[in-house]
Amino acid sequence: MPALREHIMEASKRYSNGFKHKGLASPPSNHFIFVTCMDARIDTAQAFGIAVGEAHVIRNAGGSAADALRSIVISQQLLGTKEIAIIKHTKCGMDGLKNEVVHATILRNLGIEAIAEVKSRNMIDFVPISGVAQGVIDDVEFLKASPLIHKDIEVTGWVYDVETGSTKRII
Repeated sequence: MPALREHIMEASKRYSNGFKHKGLASPPSNHFIFVTCMDARIDTAQAFGIAVGEAHVIRNAGGSAADALRSIVISQQLLGTKEIAIIKHTKCGMDGLKNEVVHATILRNLGIEAIAEVKSRNMIDFVPISGVAQGVIDDVEFLKASPLIHKDIEVTGWVYDVETGSTKRII
């Protein structure tokens, strides 16, 4: 059996045997949204003090607000969230990455049809960042300027340090 399938089956059995979250409401109780990177070194629940049911956590490569916008709008407009924290991290693989490198890698590994798919889906920009702190500032400003984000929503920006586990407010 493939490793991931086996892992999920075993984890599901363990988790469901002691499951304690039946009946939680869909809207997060703290009305928070955390947008952060998909980096496996970030334990969002522990690092940001989030219990099950308290917040929406949106993860993507680089913790991109632009990538997360669809989910942010759903979270706010339909599920009542009121605050957003953009959290990037030190030693992020998206920091300094060039779109051309991603495109060349896709072409080399997957071929011309895959590049055509990237272009047809307007995925030309993989949203690399130029400096983690600047990326935080750019994302906060992007959300504050967006007509899709209500002006009463607080948007803050942070950097998580993967070496110390500490989180520092940037904006």
